[in-house]
Amino acid sequence: MSFRTSKPQMSKIPQLPHDQKFEEERYPNYKAHQYYPVQLGQTFASRYRVIAKLGYGTASTVWLSRDLKLSCILFKIVTASSDNSIRQNTLVTLKVCILGEDESNELAISRHIKSFDDGIHPGKHRSRVTLDDFHVRGPHGTHCCLVFPALGRTLAQVRDVFEDRRLDKLLLQRFLYPILQGLDFLHQTGVVHTDISPNNILVEADDDMLANLEETERLNPSPRKVLDDRVIHLSYTMPTSYKDPVITDFGAAYLGEPGQKYRDDVMPGAYRAPEVLAGMEWDSKIDIWSIGVMIWDLFEDGNLFPAYRNGHLDDELHFAQMIALMGPPPKEFLDRMSETQRVRYWDSSGQYTLLHVKIPILYTELTRRKKGTWIAETPIPSQTLESREIRLQGRDQELLLGLMRKILCWLPEDRPSAEDLYNDGFIYQFVEYVMELEESSRGKQG
Repeated sequence: MSFRTSKPQMSKIPQLPHDQKFEEERYPNYKAHQYYPVQLGQTFASRYRVIAKLGYGTASTVWLSRDLKLSCILFKIVTASSDNSIRQNTLVTLKVCILGEDESNELAISRHIKSFDDGIHPGKHRSRVTLDDFHVRGPHGTHCCLVFPALGRTLAQVRDVFEDRRLDKLLLQRFLYPILQGLDFLHQTGVVHTDISPNNILVEADDDMLANLEETERLNPSPRKVLDDRVIHLSYTMPTSYKDPVITDFGAAYLGEPGQKYRDDVMPGAYRAPEVLAGMEWDSKIDIWSIGVMIWDLFEDGNLFPAYRNGHLDDELHFAQMIALMGPPPKEFLDRMSETQRVRYWDSSGQYTLLHVKIPILYTELTRRKKGTWIAETPIPSQTLESREIRLQGRDQELLLGLMRKILCWLPEDRPSAEDLYNDGFIYQFVEYVMELEESSRGKQG
């Protein structure tokens, strides 16, 4: 069996203008020599042949590739070589890192996950692990390469397919349960992801979705910019799938004992949990916080904590927005803060007050409360979870807000575990929906 495809005629390949920047070239700190000049049709490690470009980032480019070794093995097992399922099973994702990019943490977490038996936990397969890794010598140095199972779009890309850039309720619920299963497995085995977000969760692709990409590239080659020392290819926009989600990107993950405490500065931007923002010890409950922020990001209109001032993340504004939605932090939280950190925002009594100010549009008039003194200049926004939630009504809204309140706690020990959230009313609502559909289907068949 051969999966070779003829190369397209150069005259058929759309050429991009040299005087414009595309893809990874658009990054402010882009340096061409740091990226390996991958070519379509190139074979890496005598095994992985590049089919199409899937994406790029500040630290790598990502390519759909075919595992030629696995292709030969499958051919010996299955004689129907035209079967698309065979072709799908030989497709992988090849991540080619820039010079100096260290992927040792991703590899360590992958080895840890793979060390557990498949039947140990239903969430084991909800994390993407490496299939292979190797190094390739480029024109300017050595690049680390990682091989992963081929998957589809990120949750962020799935969300952006919709006209209002928001998932509907059933689709959100459909994704949450397997994500929580995966997170529960990670936490029970001592892994804290630290970067759960819609960009780091991929949705499995339909069986024929990726397999058809090779033929698409042959018949309709992707546009490219041909330079003297490299070719900049445009990435394919993957078709949308609504299959199971998979947690990815363990480059910033921590591996230790279950429940272990850390104190490093982690988590991205507006996703930071209060204990991280305050410079306290943290544990796996920061991932639960991220789930709550991600739910809002996927379902509601805008970020839960848009804590940016003049284009920069602002801790003071972030705390003010948390107080608006969660109420004042308890004494236990403030007692854990360093004195230097605490006195920037709260008086010595560790309490706060709302300043009497009026800012058009953003804030309404705020009056003094009985909680002491919030001494920072930033006023507390006049908003609640109820005022921010604009899509649901009645029981549905009650369930969603109940879930958010469980998660949005100042003290990490007050937040539920991933396992605790399995049976949350909002998440279990989808399970009940599926059960009703199955029962209805059986009734029609009977």
